[in-house]
Amino acid sequence: MKVPNVSCKIEMFCSINPSENPEKIKKVILNIFPHSTIKTESFSISAQSKDLNSLEKIYETVHSKQTQRIYRRNLENNLENNTTWFYLNKQAAFVEKIAICEEADESPLGPIKVVLTSSRIDRIIDWIVFGNDMI
Repeated sequence: MKVPNVSCKIEMFCSINPSENPEKIKKVILNIFPHSTIKTESFSISAQSKDLNSLEKIYETVHSKQTQRIYRRNLENNLENNTTWFYLNKQAAFVEKIAICEEADESPLGPIKVVLTSSRIDRIIDWIVFGNDMI
């Protein structure tokens, strides 16, 4: 995976339900988004990174499972100015699987929201969806 030389802020947000162990949620976030800094609060967890390598597992899933159209549609539909976002299924993430949700309620325990912000957001979207040939 060749990563573009583009500045990007990557943020992840996830609620912590009373039945969930915050340490397990933290591990889930780090499994999916390595290279990120985690902040845990009472009922939520957030992570932040400026390293596009943090998106490696998502990038690999997009290209191995042929889900480019789903990701592109979500990233473009949620695009506003220099920011876009998508949801990941939290339960799938527990077993280290990447599964995009088109709606928040598709993940019964709540989704993981991933927010991407960059002055070159179009290039980030193209890289995630189309791969190395877009760099």
